[in-house]
Amino acid sequence: MKCFHFPGAGAGDGFDDAESRVSRLSWTRSLSATSTSSSFGLELRRAEPDPWWELRHPVPRPPESLRAFAFAELKAATRGFSRSLLIGEGGFGCVYRGVVTVVGDDGAAETIDVAVKQLNRQGFQGHKEWITEVNFLGVVKHPNLVKLVGYCAEDDERGIQRLLVYELMRNKSLEDHLLSRLTSALSWTLRLKIAYDAARGLAYLHEEMDFQLIFRDFKTSNILLDEHFNAKLSDFGFARHGPAAGVGHVSTSVVGTVGYVAPEYVHTGKLTSKSDVWSFGVVLYELLTGRRSVDRNLPRSEQSLLEWVKPFATDHKKLFAIVDPRLEGNYCLESAQRLVALANRCLKKQPKSRPRMSEVVDMLDQIIKMSSDGETPEAITSSSRSSGDDIADTTKLPNDKGSSRSRVFEIKDMLSVKNRSVKLYWRSLSAGPISRMANTWT
Repeated sequence: MKCFHFPGAGAGDGFDDAESRVSRLSWTRSLSATSTSSSFGLELRRAEPDPWWELRHPVPRPPESLRAFAFAELKAATRGFSRSLLIGEGGFGCVYRGVVTVVGDDGAAETIDVAVKQLNRQGFQGHKEWITEVNFLGVVKHPNLVKLVGYCAEDDERGIQRLLVYELMRNKSLEDHLLSRLTSALSWTLRLKIAYDAARGLAYLHEEMDFQLIFRDFKTSNILLDEHFNAKLSDFGFARHGPAAGVGHVSTSVVGTVGYVAPEYVHTGKLTSKSDVWSFGVVLYELLTGRRSVDRNLPRSEQSLLEWVKPFATDHKKLFAIVDPRLEGNYCLESAQRLVALANRCLKKQPKSRPRMSEVVDMLDQIIKMSSDGETPEAITSSSRSSGDDIADTTKLPNDKGSSRSRVFEIKDMLSVKNRSVKLYWRSLSAGPISRMANTWT
């Protein structure tokens, strides 16, 4: 996925204009962040000073909780930064798998697997990202935020060496799973759990700390999965302090990733936590469809995910047509309907109409319980993943009295519009949640 810096934004409304403007800018391939403006000759304008070293709530630098690694130690841990251990590459540098020795909680030395991110020696933007991550992740701990183990900062005759050492997330990123880079598909319950975990991470940043932090680059490649498929947010290089008390927004240069950035932020440079909520709504549709937010390899009418899903998401007779085919029909229809309703709320045109992330967490909790017959999100583990067998799906269908009952549909019947049972099936949904969403899309 491409990332960008925008020059100072002008006036305007609507997501369509924002996306067309994005497409006219030069792009650069990045793991999770944009290249410097000088790469494209763009002149950035900031409506107010936004220096990376200014924190409204100063933190110790470097935090004592982080270990300071020597460059030679990290070089040995990655076998001289061997290409065979390369697990990621982007505009800010490369990420390698490695093994280091650290002191455990009991005071004993232990060997752990880590991901070592080596920033490019050229480019000031990479150094800014390094500073931001060290300052933030060094003092903040949450189960849905990736853990920063340590850092390296050495200047010698070879130039500036800036490295970050993270806990290794063995199941890679959500993007890797949704884009079929891995053989097995995520099950429906697991997708809901990942959405729930990511929402908890954002809610913590927005509402549960002494100060508000806006992520600014929320997307599937920044949602990493551990060995138990617990989701954690990563790459805080673009994170920005939220507005002070009594101030509605922060004015800053526009950064983010094409397809995820909120339209009002693109046009005005006014940043709020609701910008992250918009990005979360885009990711919900990616979880539902298994598609990129923007895919230039598709026909023009399908390149923008949000434009493509509009006619399907507001028509209960067509919803099944946008569900990820790799699920093979194994999903709870009612929970899919409610997930679409939640995504539409997150994508409201007016930022004030979007829910807070704590509200999103509560709504996802209800959707998960509906889909998993009362299981809590924590009880859903990787064992719930789809086996890939071509089996029938048991879905809960609302009847005219508002109750739910279970029916079994074969995949071939769901895809046949002419089948009489399917016609009756769609008719039974006329009073369901999808029919109430026609006026929610703005």
